[in-house]
Amino acid sequence: MTTTTRPAAATRTRPARARALGIGLLVLQVLLAALFAFAALPKLLGDPVAVRMFHEIGFGSWFRHFTGAVELLGAVGLLVPRSCGFAAAGLACVMIGATISNLALGAPGAAVTTIALFAVLVVLARARRNTFLPVR
Repeated sequence: MTTTTRPAAATRTRPARARALGIGLLVLQVLLAALFAFAALPKLLGDPVAVRMFHEIGFGSWFRHFTGAVELLGAVGLLVPRSCGFAAAGLACVMIGATISNLALGAPGAAVTTIALFAVLVVLARARRNTFLPVR
């Protein structure tokens, strides 16, 4: 029977990488939470630009309030370890709707931003998937 041992350097590198990845994901969560909280506030507080934008897409104030609430809850969810993966997946779905709305309004630059946010949120949801899925 042979046993394989790993060099000491390889053993130390793996936990260091995992720690760096964990810290990077945590920083990403905090930045995204701040971004979505700041994006939700104008919708919830009735900023004229947000009111006009939701009027242009054909939804009333109820949808503006709903979107702002979902974004704010998602921002809080990103900061709670057990709900981070679920919150990231939910906000990714919000970004799909935002992309469609931006394209319908003729704002391709904003659509590129929402597509990029969608991709980042999907990566975060995948990385934190064990926070809302049972581990087998």
